[in-house]
Amino acid sequence: MNFNLKFIHYNLNILYLHSNKVVMTKVEELKKQLERGKVYRRSDLAKWSKSVDRHLDLLLKEETLQKLSPGLYYFPEETAFGKAPPEEEIVVRSFLKDERFLLTTLNAYNSLGVGTTQLYNQRIVYNHKRHGEFQLGNKKFSFRVKPHFPKKATAEFLLVDLVNNLESLAEDHKEVLKNLSSKVRMMDTKKIKQAVMEYGNVKTKKIFESILSPQ
Repeated sequence: MNFNLKFIHYNLNILYLHSNKVVMTKVEELKKQLERGKVYRRSDLAKWSKSVDRHLDLLLKEETLQKLSPGLYYFPEETAFGKAPPEEEIVVRSFLKDERFLLTTLNAYNSLGVGTTQLYNQRIVYNHKRHGEFQLGNKKFSFRVKPHFPKKATAEFLLVDLVNNLESLAEDHKEVLKNLSSKVRMMDTKKIKQAVMEYGNVKTKKIFESILSPQ
């Protein structure tokens, strides 16, 4: 009886070691598919693994992968300062599963020279699919569904966007609009009107109509 128990115990150990070896081999094969700096969905990893949840758990425990949000992971870059997260554009593109978005921030208005100087942590993502506040890794993103936005934030777009978001700014609103009025008169009126028509909300259109009307 004692011999049989030892024999069974021995065989179980052999099976356990073999099972672990198989799992680690599969995980190493999965690692070979990963590229540093890239973001992966669970469905992406499932293409290379038949036990994706088990393998994911191992990769997270050994910190090969880092979690951005439920179902979204990244393979960090190795730098002199340690492991670095992927670029924000890559994170947003993977989260949306869409190339059509504009990533910006209220800090962008500071380049316009209209009196805005505050610094904000909020990142704004204009897109066609998602709306709401989302934590991706250690950063917060405000996703806002918009029918129209440019591929890149031009000066004309930023002026219109500033007025759209005027209530969110900490600066004196009247002073900002006064400076903006002077700025607009030095720019291409045709481009400003086009940006207002495409990107301005109702209130913004009224404000620009007043600014652009003949004095």
